[in-house]
Amino acid sequence: MDNVNNDFESKRIVFVTVGTTSFDSLVKTVDSDQVKEALLEKGYTHLVIQMGRGSYIPKKSSGGEDGSLVVDYFTFSSSIADYLRSASLVISHAGSGSIFETLRLAKPLIVVVNEDLMDNHQSELAEELAERKHLFCGRPQTLCEVIKSSLNVDIIVPYEPGDANPVAKLINKHLGFPAD
Repeated sequence: MDNVNNDFESKRIVFVTVGTTSFDSLVKTVDSDQVKEALLEKGYTHLVIQMGRGSYIPKKSSGGEDGSLVVDYFTFSSSIADYLRSASLVISHAGSGSIFETLRLAKPLIVVVNEDLMDNHQSELAEELAERKHLFCGRPQTLCEVIKSSLNVDIIVPYEPGDANPVAKLINKHLGFPAD
């Protein structure tokens, strides 16, 4: 996607990322007619899905003219930064890297928790950040409702990263390193 900014400058793009794993239930959900319709009702024009290692193949659509969503997908990219920058909305798995990269770019974010994971510590992070109003959180089965009912980007509280220097200084002091 070399010309992301040129190609999609005036578009309202929803970028979906599942990271390096398989999260077919999320891909199937965003590929459903109900979710596509909900996104269209919110004014989005394009849906770009990074599907990772999943086996479910979404339906591509050149749409647009008939009022439908333009849909494209890919498995992996060396960098999703351009996709994130060009997005008007990001729908992501609950991986901390994807969450914080999106929040740093100040993009509206819906995190969808993968309930199939054994030790689902990711849901704790997503739910805490949702409680602080930095993002929206859902499950594959609730995503459509989140888009229809809860998605109000005006209530998002910008995420401010913390300052790690005091912690680093304390650790260095404890380990006997000289203070800077």
